[in-house]
Amino acid sequence: MNTAEVEALIRGGLPDAGVEVVDTTGTGDHFEAVIVSTAFTDKSLVERHQLVYRALGAAMAGPIHALSLKTYTPQEWARTP
Repeated sequence: MNTAEVEALIRGGLPDAGVEVVDTTGTGDHFEAVIVSTAFTDKSLVERHQLVYRALGAAMAGPIHALSLKTYTPQEWARTP
């Protein structure tokens, strides 16, 4: 799996999301993602991650072995240095 495929899956589940994905090992199975979406408003960290996992679907049980997530609302992202 490549970063564009991971980004596309996330955007499919969170259409308004700004997404940046990095393959942290170069092996196509360990990724880090920064996601900014209004869908995260009033959601706990666990709920935010569940939204992302739902968007990734079967990829979480297959090609993706590890995924580090940083999730922000647009307001939180605007305050991020």
